[in-house]
Amino acid sequence: KKFLVTTGIILVLFIGVAIGRNFHLNNTVSPADSPRRTDAVKEVILENKSENILLLQPNDDLAGLQTSDKQNKYNNRDLVKVIRVIDGDTIEIQGGDKIRYIGVDTPETVDPRSPVQCFGIEAFNKNKKLVEGKMVWLKKDITDRDKYGRLLRYVWVDDVFINLELIQQGFAYSYSYPPNIKYQDMFLSAQQEAREIKRGLWGVCPVATPIKIQPPALQKNNLNNSCVIKGNISASGEKIYHLPNCGSYEKTKINSVRGEKWFCTELEAIAAGWRKAWNCPESY
Repeated sequence: KKFLVTTGIILVLFIGVAIGRNFHLNNTVSPADSPRRTDAVKEVILENKSENILLLQPNDDLAGLQTSDKQNKYNNRDLVKVIRVIDGDTIEIQGGDKIRYIGVDTPETVDPRSPVQCFGIEAFNKNKKLVEGKMVWLKKDITDRDKYGRLLRYVWVDDVFINLELIQQGFAYSYSYPPNIKYQDMFLSAQQEAREIKRGLWGVCPVATPIKIQPPALQKNNLNNSCVIKGNISASGEKIYHLPNCGSYEKTKINSVRGEKWFCTELEAIAAGWRKAWNCPESY
């Protein structure tokens, strides 16, 4: 009898030890399942979620811009409200700053030194329709402000690139102003297309005819005597054209090695990316 009792006790103890060991094995946390690994997994999930949010941003088709430009647009947002349109290429934003569109030039409507130019009112109205009262994205190039204190910017409303839109639709000329020339090739291409199909101002405004003035004798490098407009490039890289009655015309020399050239008409000079010298009369 004692033997049976002893054997039963030993059996119970053996079963208890086996059950306890199995319970311990089932509930032990291995290094692979440690809290540190769990945190790491959470971090990866959060990173992936963040990347997905960036990839799913709306209106990501920005007039053919490079991927880096799109990411910069969303990572460095500068969203402001337009409170007033000043003319075809200048606006005022909330806070009082004035924005001058980079790379474009529209016919004048508010310059006190000159009358309203051909298609100036149309350009003003188009710009007003595109941006007034709306939230716009701003992007700078190299220079922050011009000599008048205006911010120099590329502008978007949703996925519409306003600078490009004005040129494409024939409301503005391409206007090269180094060093701010990031999208100048795009602008020149759009202008060429608008000009060829006579869209907007290209089909309405009179085209300048070649100026028939004999160039000064010292300018022997102009082979075509009817093309007397001097396309000069300044030391800073700015492209400026001079008419024969401009203040600096006589002292301006043309060096073709530097990319300087002669033009037969103002429109030809503008289409090539030159702008008129500031010391030229308003009309010629």
